[in-house]
Amino acid sequence: MTETVATPLAPSAPPRGLLRVLGTAFGLAIAVGATIGGGILRTPGEVAAALPSAPLFMGVWVVGAVITLLGANIFAELGAMMPRAGGPYVYARRAFGEGIGFFVGWIDWINWCLGPLVLTLIVGEYAGDLIPPLAGHAMAVDFVTLGGLAVLQWIGVRSGGRTQELITALKALALVALVVAAFALPHAALAARPAVVPHGVPLLLAFGVAMQGVIFTYDGYYTVLYCGEEIRDPGREIPRSMFRGTWLVIAIYLLITAACLVVVPVSRIAGDPFVGATMARAIFGAHGDTVIRLIMIVSVLGTINAELMAVPRILLAMSRDGLLARQVGRVNAGGTPHVALALSLAVIVGSLLYGSFNALLALDSLLIIATYVASFAAFFALRRREPDALRPYRARGHPVLPAIALATAVALTGAIAVGDLRSALVVLAILAGSWLLARVVRRGRDPWN
Repeated sequence: MTETVATPLAPSAPPRGLLRVLGTAFGLAIAVGATIGGGILRTPGEVAAALPSAPLFMGVWVVGAVITLLGANIFAELGAMMPRAGGPYVYARRAFGEGIGFFVGWIDWINWCLGPLVLTLIVGEYAGDLIPPLAGHAMAVDFVTLGGLAVLQWIGVRSGGRTQELITALKALALVALVVAAFALPHAALAARPAVVPHGVPLLLAFGVAMQGVIFTYDGYYTVLYCGEEIRDPGREIPRSMFRGTWLVIAIYLLITAACLVVVPVSRIAGDPFVGATMARAIFGAHGDTVIRLIMIVSVLGTINAELMAVPRILLAMSRDGLLARQVGRVNAGGTPHVALALSLAVIVGSLLYGSFNALLALDSLLIIATYVASFAAFFALRRREPDALRPYRARGHPVLPAIALATAVALTGAIAVGDLRSALVVLAILAGSWLLARVVRRGRDPWN
């Protein structure tokens, strides 16, 4: 069915139960906390395996930083203009109508279900190394981790927000301390290994594979958008927290990757499943492994907590717009969409059997990029159709910088898909499923638009 968009869809009234209680500290904490997780201590091994050259290795992280800033420029305008729960779904629905809105909400929800899942696998994998009785029980650790954080979310938004602020502060300080130690303390010399750097077309394919890890690791800087209705001054605080958080994340990431190269040759980083531990052992000896694993688990817990705050709010937004059952949008006394949280947890737990970290990472990266494309396209559509709408923040460099962001997202989608055909096919299956689900919903209600 052809999608028609005659007039903008008016935002629905806010659902009862969401509490406007979150401030500046939370906005910064969720921007940083949702982004900095276990990825920065693990994905460098996957990135270096594709690009085993120090300049290329650092270069791809710089490219990721530029893409992140370009995206923040767009998301800041959209979030301040439409401070509603739901994130990119809200922008796609308003720009293109309910059909495409449903599609974007569906794939974004799956993406946010995969995020906690990928990171929970890290907790289960490393907990056994720290606590020997847990060895061989990674799946049980995963379930307990998800359950514990879900309880904090279920209690209410204040509980989830305070947890986010505390863990984010701890992880940021720990990572900065690791960087300082890498540059300031003597460390064991590690011999380089032979490495083959791709050239020509293989280099382009390798770049696409490397960007999977980079995109996944940088993703999350816009998480505050999903809690837009709960921010006390969204027009001011959403752009401020997003940009401050993004610059802080970029600084920490580039310092960590540079520290990795100072301590560990890029040929030894390549394929290392836990580069942070290798670096810590070289600096601190045997105790370094324990310390870095504790840091990583704390870091991952903060990211999972942030993602569990975001994911139910997508379903909440779709429910109150009539795209899901009304019961899905119920909010408990603490301000948590508890039904949507329960549904999301069921999908996360059920997906634990999907595959390895690397398989989930590739799939998640493609879904992230697809959401970027939809959101950036919505930005241009709304600028054209609603030029006089209230925009507390206006994206800088329009139309050039936003156009570069959109073109880059489209190009990365193609590069990652070509470099990992299996994940591309799985994403296509997900998209086909969203189309079929949308048709089922259409038949159950009046024609959209």
